[in-house]
Amino acid sequence: MKRTGIFTLAFTLVFFNLFAQNRANKPKLIVGIVVDQMRQEYLHKYYDRYEEGGFKRLMNEGFMAKNGHYNYIPTYTGPGHASVYTGATPSTHGIIGNNWYVKELGKSIYCAEDSTVSNVGGTARSGEISPRNLLSTTVTDELRMATNQRSKVVGVAIKDRGASLPAGHLGDAYWYEGANGEFMTSTYYYESLPDWVKEFNEQNKPASYLNQTWETLYPGDTYIQSIADDNDFEAAFSGKDTPSFPYDLAALQENNGGLGMISSTPFGNSLTLDFALAALEGEKMGMGEETDFLALSFSSTDYVGHRFGPTSRELEDTYLRLDQEIKRLLDYLDENYGKGEYLVFLTADHAVADIPSLMQSMNMPGGYLNSGQVKSETNDFLIKNYGPGEWVKNISNDQIFLNEPYILEKGISLADMENALAHFLLRFDGIKEIYTSSAMRNSFFAKGRPHLVQMGYNQKASGNLMIILESSWLSGSGPTGTTHGSGYTYDTHVPILFYGWNVKAGQTSRYITITDIAPTVSMLLDIKLPSGATGQPILEITD
Repeated sequence: MKRTGIFTLAFTLVFFNLFAQNRANKPKLIVGIVVDQMRQEYLHKYYDRYEEGGFKRLMNEGFMAKNGHYNYIPTYTGPGHASVYTGATPSTHGIIGNNWYVKELGKSIYCAEDSTVSNVGGTARSGEISPRNLLSTTVTDELRMATNQRSKVVGVAIKDRGASLPAGHLGDAYWYEGANGEFMTSTYYYESLPDWVKEFNEQNKPASYLNQTWETLYPGDTYIQSIADDNDFEAAFSGKDTPSFPYDLAALQENNGGLGMISSTPFGNSLTLDFALAALEGEKMGMGEETDFLALSFSSTDYVGHRFGPTSRELEDTYLRLDQEIKRLLDYLDENYGKGEYLVFLTADHAVADIPSLMQSMNMPGGYLNSGQVKSETNDFLIKNYGPGEWVKNISNDQIFLNEPYILEKGISLADMENALAHFLLRFDGIKEIYTSSAMRNSFFAKGRPHLVQMGYNQKASGNLMIILESSWLSGSGPTGTTHGSGYTYDTHVPILFYGWNVKAGQTSRYITITDIAPTVSMLLDIKLPSGATGQPILEITD
C-alpha cells in the first residue's frame, strides 16, 4: 500500500508538471491586429510623437519586419484580411476584391455576403454576412480544429469583412452598424446576441463619442509631418466648408451618416477597442486551458485616409490617437494575462496612394484615368472590329469581363480578342500595362508586376483583362481624397510586427510577405497550416 501510494503520488506530480509545462508552452491569448490602410512609413514618420507604451513598445520590444509587403494585386480590404489569416493570396483563397463580378450570375457580389443568413442585432441590410466565400481555412480555423474547438475565436471590427474573414469559418464575428449604433452579428454565428453584447450596446457609446468636437491632440502648428490643414486636396465633411479642424461632430453627424459618422473619425478605433475588451471579458478569453484568439481590425484609419489622404493633419492625429489605443490594449493585456503570456501581431490590409492632384501640384508623377471614356471607347473598338453585339459584360476593379459564351458562339478566338483589346487599351494615358487571362493561365511569372497579378488572379473568378495604371494614377476624376489597390510599393509596403510570448526583440530588412504571418503563428503554436497557405514562417521568430 505504501509503495502504491508513493507511485500514485509520483504519477500525479509528473502529470501535473507535464500539464503545467504544456500550458506554459503556449500563450493564453493571441491578438491579431490589422490596421486598415496603414503604411509601414507611419511607424517612423510619427515615431517622435508616439507614447512609450504603444507602437514604440511593439517596435522596440518586439520583432519588426521593416520590408513587409503584399505579394499580389489588388490591394483591397477584403483580400487583405483574407490573405493575412489564410497565408494565401486571392488566387487560392478566392477573395479577389471587396466586390467582384460573377460571370455565372451576371452580377457583382460582396466578399462577405451570404443570402442564407440574416441579421442578429443591427439592421437587416447589414446582416447577410458570413465567411462562406472564403475558399481556404484560416489560422484561426486551424487553432479551433487543433483543440477540438475548445479555443475561442472572436473577430471584431467596424467593417463586417474585417471581422468575419479573420474569424474564419469556425470563429465568431461582430461588426458595427452605423444605422443604429450597435455591434451586431448574423445567424451564421448566433440566433441571438450574447448578453454581454446587449449590455455593451445599451451603453450607447457611439452617441457619447460623437457628442464632442474633434480637435487635434496637440497644437496644430506642431503637426509638421502634414501639409497645411486647409487645402484643395482633401474632401470636407458635408455641411463644412473646409477640410480642417475643428470638427463639431454633434453638428455634423446628421448630414454625414448619423451614428455611422464615427467610422470616419479616430473615435471609431476607440469604440472598436472598447468592444474588443468587452469581448475578452464577456467570453472569458484566455482564461481557460486552451489558447484563445482575438482578431481585431481598426477600420477608421481607412475612412480617414480615403477622405483626407496620407499627408493630412487628420490622418496624423488619427495615428497619434491610435497609438494611445494600442497602449491601452497592451496595458490591459499585461494586467489581465501577464506580460509574456500573450502573443500580438500587427499588420495592415493594404497601404495607400498619395493624392494624385497633390502630386501634380508638386510636379510629381500622378493623374486620373477617365474610366467612362475607357469603357465607351472599348465598346466602340470591339463593335468596329467584331461587329454589333454585347462583347463586354462588366468593367470593375481595373478588370474587363468579356462575354465569353457570345464570343464562342460567334466562332472568335477569345485569346485573339483579349490580345487585340489589350493592344488597343495601351493607347490611353495612365494605362501602363495590360495582362490577359490567357497569359495568366498559360504562363508562369516569377517576379515583377506580372507575378503580383498572377497571385491575385483566380481562374474561375477573375476577368479577361487586368489593367495596370501608371504609378500614382487612380481611376476617377479626382481631385480630392485617395484610394489603394495597386501593386506599387505605396500600396504594398505595410507593417509586420510580432510582440510578446516567445518573441525576441529584433528586426530585419529582408523581403517578407503578409502571407508569412499565418504560417509563423502556426509554427509558434505547433498547429496545422491553413489549407491554402503559400507563405513561409518568419524564421527569426520561429527558430
